[in-house]
Amino acid sequence: MIYVFLSVCCSVIVSVLLKMARRYRIDVFQAITWNYSIAFVLLFFKPQVGNLQHAPIVSFGLLAVLLPALFVIIGKSVRTAGIVRTDVAQRLSLIISLTAAFELFNEVPSPLKFVGLGIGLLAIICAIPWQKQVHDDGAIGGSWVYLLTVFVGMGVIDVLFKEVALYKDVPYTTSLFIVYGLAFILSLAVLIGLVIAKKIKFTWRHIFFGWILGVANFGNILFYLKAHQALAGKPSTVFSAMNIGVVALGAIVGLVIFKEKLSTLNKVGIVLAIVAIVIIAYTQVK
Repeated sequence: MIYVFLSVCCSVIVSVLLKMARRYRIDVFQAITWNYSIAFVLLFFKPQVGNLQHAPIVSFGLLAVLLPALFVIIGKSVRTAGIVRTDVAQRLSLIISLTAAFELFNEVPSPLKFVGLGIGLLAIICAIPWQKQVHDDGAIGGSWVYLLTVFVGMGVIDVLFKEVALYKDVPYTTSLFIVYGLAFILSLAVLIGLVIAKKIKFTWRHIFFGWILGVANFGNILFYLKAHQALAGKPSTVFSAMNIGVVALGAIVGLVIFKEKLSTLNKVGIVLAIVAIVIIAYTQVK
């Protein structure tokens, strides 16, 4: 479980960095683009990119597109809805992950696990601020759109990473190198287009911030994949432990350090989220 703990810490650090980006006038998309250049660190592991005949190429491609796209949405969600709500939305995506574990990875569901999933759905309804809000930049809009997008997107990405982790013919370092490399190439192409169109201005500080973000993001995914490999027969155990850890630590950081304000209903939602994940985790260790 040490891999799960390390992945939890890295995940919360990513949220903190995205929260701080506005304070230091960081363009999140530029930072996200350079964050994926950390993929080239994987060259030290000598990835075997030649043995890909039966590799999950479709999953690689989908991850390369979804990761940077969802990263941008998570950045917007953290700034408008806060770390606490965004982490809850990310981690309750385990509902999607567990459904896939039952349907695609042949896990056998239990009645108690269905209870946990039901409580999780209720937690989502309570934790999301459905009313329109005035954001820090003066814009008016419902942050629930970002939160729901994060919820669905993270669930799909979890399932794709599970499929990649279970493919034994390609080492996980090679899979990470391919996914990160493709994500960097696609993001960089978009970034260059925006710079040429003069819609954004390139500055060096975005590269340095992106590298810091990349180290945390890389650690999150690396340890997450290693946890799935260590517990290959129990994917829902990894899903559950990872999610409860991020919800709990994210709530502490958001409430204590950033003084985020939550309604009573939001707080009930967070408690329900933790209860749901505890129930689901319990069904795996009985």
